[in-house]
Amino acid sequence: MPLWTLIGLLEGKQTAAWPLRDGEGGQAGFIGMPRYHPERCGEGCKACAEACPTHAITMRPADGGGERLEIDYGRCVVCQLCTEACPTQAMTPSSDWAFGVRRREDLIWQERSDSPSDAHAKARNGFRRSLHIRHVDAGSCNGCESDLQALNNPFYNLHRLGIFFTASPRFADLLLVTGPVTYAMLNPLRATYEAMPEPRWVMAVGTCAVSGGVAEGGYACGHGLEGVLPVDVYLPGCPPNPAAIIQALLMLLDRMPQRVRGGQLVE
Repeated sequence: MPLWTLIGLLEGKQTAAWPLRDGEGGQAGFIGMPRYHPERCGEGCKACAEACPTHAITMRPADGGGERLEIDYGRCVVCQLCTEACPTQAMTPSSDWAFGVRRREDLIWQERSDSPSDAHAKARNGFRRSLHIRHVDAGSCNGCESDLQALNNPFYNLHRLGIFFTASPRFADLLLVTGPVTYAMLNPLRATYEAMPEPRWVMAVGTCAVSGGVAEGGYACGHGLEGVLPVDVYLPGCPPNPAAIIQALLMLLDRMPQRVRGGQLVE
């Protein structure tokens, strides 16, 4: 008997119970998006905005004069510099990792979210138990690719959910894009999308694909998928962990709810 077979028999099943059953999905202790506590902000303080390398935190004119913070999680690379710079703990570390949304606006922090219920732009009923993905690396650093590869390991075992990666766009239902979308990848990316049969969807995985990330506006790229393809799901992170990718995929298929509205985690 091969050694790996014996180890498997002795160790038993290693696949995570989540998301088919309640659990952490292997993300216990994971550091997620910084959480904003506006009531703790010091008047005139700009420490977090000055520390942010991707302009995810900026100062905007406030109603009645002065300035206020604007936080765009679609630009956040989860570097935690804002939590280190903030003197009042208005920005604190959190385990908020399930940040997949259908509307780009839901990644921008709001005091009160008035976003509508999950919209169904295209019928997905026939795809809830079977989804084929064509992945395109549009200039990624390979951080997102590392976590995408983990989806097929025994722990996450993406195939048990009826979700598969395919090499051909002609067999794909979802175009999953990583990277800031370099100018050199524009035509290959559009060609891949056009080769996919209808109905087809697009998912931006990682902050680079959502907004451009640290490379945004450079000599080689623009602002991620903005203005390039119609995006159905946005998932920021640098990189988003495998469980966050699974949650976003199941959200696309209406098998899990969207957990973020107005930049805040809701249960």
